Amino acid sequence: MLMTEATRNGTAIQEFILEGFPAVEHLGILLFLVHLLAYLASLVGNMLIITMTCEDHRLHTPMYFFLSTFSFVECSCVSTVIPQLLAIFLSGRQKISFGACFTQAFVFLFLGATAFFLLAVLSLDRYLAICKPLHYHTIMSPRMCVYLVTVCLVLGFLLMAIPVVMLSRSFYCGPNVIPHFFCDFEPLANLSCSETRSIKMLFFNFVLVVLFASLLIAVFAYSNIVVTIVRLPSARERQRAFSTCSSHLIVLSLMFGSCIFIYIKPKQSSRLDTNREAALVNTVVTPLLNPVIYTLRNKQVHQALKDTISKVKHHRYHRKNVLFS
Repeated sequence: MLMTEATRNGTAIQEFILEGFPAVEHLGILLFLVHLLAYLASLVGNMLIITMTCEDHRLHTPMYFFLSTFSFVECSCVSTVIPQLLAIFLSGRQKISFGACFTQAFVFLFLGATAFFLLAVLSLDRYLAICKPLHYHTIMSPRMCVYLVTVCLVLGFLLMAIPVVMLSRSFYCGPNVIPHFFCDFEPLANLSCSETRSIKMLFFNFVLVVLFASLLIAVFAYSNIVVTIVRLPSARERQRAFSTCSSHLIVLSLMFGSCIFIYIKPKQSSRLDTNREAALVNTVVTPLLNPVIYTLRNKQVHQALKDTISKVKHHRYHRKNVLFS
């Protein structure tokens, strides 16, 4: 943080207040229960994908490795903001320290950027599996899979760390009320008493890199996939390929739509409420739907889930017999 006369006199902001959704405060308990159930369901759904991928040898493939990593990132990302949202619904405005606020902003943006890069990797994985099946296992070796995930994490970290650290060093003299339910970059930049135009532009450019690099890779991959699928001789093969890819496209549409609305669309002060609503979709609805979308029409996952349930039942039955024998 910049050392100014104000900071030396102790008048700089030491904490922020998260406003949340003041218009619906009277529905606090109901909204708390709804969002708590959605949060728990998204955690259970994503953890189920991770558990099945680890336990079932049929899911030890590059696609499910990337998918389980994506699920872990999703769980971590929503867990940085949803507990705060639940506290706001339960007891109103929440105070958060200066350091904790910027830490939350960084972790959320870092994991969010990583998730988009992982979606791009998933798109490339499907492209290689469908369009280059003979070279797929050679290219997507375990070492390459780990390397791609590492690149996604490093890129997400670097692209989000730079603008957030720069913003944290600007001066905050008041007001300290953030019109949001978590510490996001734009509301924090708007509260700064320093000139933040260059930092905002840098952040905007980095967001463009994350979103449009991921989008271009996805468009390239799926345009080639569509051409390849149409040429498949078997109707059953075409249906199977479309079924797998359609779930990826739905997730891509949900995530790109909400993030472009929040971070790319021209900013207007009258859009604060709609930004909060879009962020709610991105942090509550999308993580809840992702496990359902990815597993709904996937026979491999269905079978793995049945086997996991039967293993649990068998283990309980065996333990019960041991106890009463």
